[in-house]
Amino acid sequence: MLEHASHKDEQPRRSLYPVCDAFDTRSLEVSGGHTIYMEQSGREDGEPVVVLHGGPGGGCSPAMRRFFDPDRYRVILFDQRGCGRSTPYASVENNTTWDLVADIETIRETLDIPKWTVFGGSWGATLSLLYAQTHPTRVNALVLRGIFTMTQAELDWFYGGGAGQFWPEAWALFSNMVPADERHDLIAAYRKRLFGKVDAEVIRFSRAWAAWENTLATLDSNGHGGRIPGYYAKAFSLIENHYFTHNGFLREDRQIFTDMGKIKNIPGYIVQGRYDMICPPHTAHSLHKLWPKSELKLVRAGHAMSEPEIAAELVGIMDEMD
Repeated sequence: MLEHASHKDEQPRRSLYPVCDAFDTRSLEVSGGHTIYMEQSGREDGEPVVVLHGGPGGGCSPAMRRFFDPDRYRVILFDQRGCGRSTPYASVENNTTWDLVADIETIRETLDIPKWTVFGGSWGATLSLLYAQTHPTRVNALVLRGIFTMTQAELDWFYGGGAGQFWPEAWALFSNMVPADERHDLIAAYRKRLFGKVDAEVIRFSRAWAAWENTLATLDSNGHGGRIPGYYAKAFSLIENHYFTHNGFLREDRQIFTDMGKIKNIPGYIVQGRYDMICPPHTAHSLHKLWPKSELKLVRAGHAMSEPEIAAELVGIMDEMD
């Protein structure tokens, strides 16, 4: 097992590739009345890599194509159920982790891809691990960022006051949205408002939920989550809260750790911000120790994929992968 700590003076920073055009975009009908948006870019006969976005509920963007050499890779992106350009928008009906795992496999089969590399960060890392543990023979390698494994300890850290000890002013804005007697369970307290019948209140709490996460995403954050569009915030917050309320629909709290033996022979590359306030590096380190064929790179960064040190490492991994 290899473990690296990257520093600015060790090597030139890798540059992101320019955004290339998609050569294929389509809507794919899946189970439960959902239709998911899918696209392909790069080289049509290139090495296939599927990109799993964060959230749950975040959606993909053209900027995600920039981590891959378009002359080498066939890049598959899609919006998970209920978000981005997938429909019905912001729907949590028939929207579980296992529906998403099935959707990924449907995409692979539709595109007639025998095996592919799976690339994901944050919730995308969670989904990547669960997909690989379900379909290990379909995965060449896993490239992960900002490890999140959907454990109660991780949810308690972010929604129970752990991260709030480092960002007390932002935590006060987030937690004070609900009455004091409900603050012992902010996921449940927000759920009542996010799934309410008054749209203005839904949007207000959606923005507050998304802003709390956005505030802590980068190392150089100014402490403000920004003005998040209500349309985006609604899908992101409702779907994320839905998943967290149900503990990711996993059979047990540490399911990913329990099932690491299923992917012990799959190469794994983990890029983790040492100062990640959303997904602290302890989880990435614990996962790495259970994964014989993994490499862990700790970098001076926070959580976001756009952080320069994280982006450089991800591009470097994809450039150097055999």
